[in-house]
Amino acid sequence: MADRSDVVDVIHDLINTCRDGEKGFKEAADHAKNPSLKSMATEVSRERAGYARELESELASIAPEKSDKKDEGHVVGAIHRAWIDTKTALGAGDQAILEWLEQAEDYAKGKYEKALSVGLPTNILAVVRRQSQSVIATHDRVKALRDAKAA
Repeated sequence: MADRSDVVDVIHDLINTCRDGEKGFKEAADHAKNPSLKSMATEVSRERAGYARELESELASIAPEKSDKKDEGHVVGAIHRAWIDTKTALGAGDQAILEWLEQAEDYAKGKYEKALSVGLPTNILAVVRRQSQSVIATHDRVKALRDAKAA
């Protein structure tokens, strides 16, 4: 099992990843033209906000002194969102948004895979495993939408 500071770092990283997803999918919903894409992105944004809160609760239970730090996302996430803002302002449509979301979900999948490999406590591992399965399902859903739109 990972030591406590490693577990705290992993949870903070996942919270930031969830905040990136929350903001990124909200951004996608704001720019998407297709109503079903808007709806899906809004739904996933809310889901990721819930995941972040769930992880914050787990963090508070194992390291209350570390849970007051406000995780708002990674710097790379902010840069990625600025990039899609620029692209959509230049006329990129839903296909570009779907490609962007798929890349972001690849990143999130990697973060969850890493977290699952560090030896988390059983209760946290169950939460992370469940969230990871959802991230993978969302990735596959976005990829299928992207592929269908490209065809």
